[in-house]
Amino acid sequence: MASTVLCSIVSAEEEIFSGQVEMVIASGTQGELGIMPGHTPLLTGVKSGPVRLILEGGAEEIYFASGGYLEVQPTSITILADTALRADDLDEAAAVQAKQKAEKELQDAKADIDFARVAADLQEQAALLRTIQKIRNKKH
Repeated sequence: MASTVLCSIVSAEEEIFSGQVEMVIASGTQGELGIMPGHTPLLTGVKSGPVRLILEGGAEEIYFASGGYLEVQPTSITILADTALRADDLDEAAAVQAKQKAEKELQDAKADIDFARVAADLQEQAALLRTIQKIRNKKH
């Protein structure tokens, strides 16, 4: 069995990671997943949360995926995320997204705002920020 497998994390905007990994740890729609080389082929939804990559040699990188799909094939693991961010880029990226969303809603003065959706989005962003802050505190 191979000791690494090719992993790609792709969002609608860009590919943010492509490389050999020893393991991928993510939250699927049915629970936590730990995927290593030789894993059975799989297609599952991804819950919003951290995606941990154990790189060749044991180093760890953390990304955030906001929904999407995870596909495991014999020679690759692909995460197609609605939004994907590097953990270290979170603050700036979150601010840019929030600004763009606010500008769009202001331009469409006739839009009825779905307060439940906005509240859910805000809760997700707050959870994201708390998660990333814990990750950063753990590194230091």
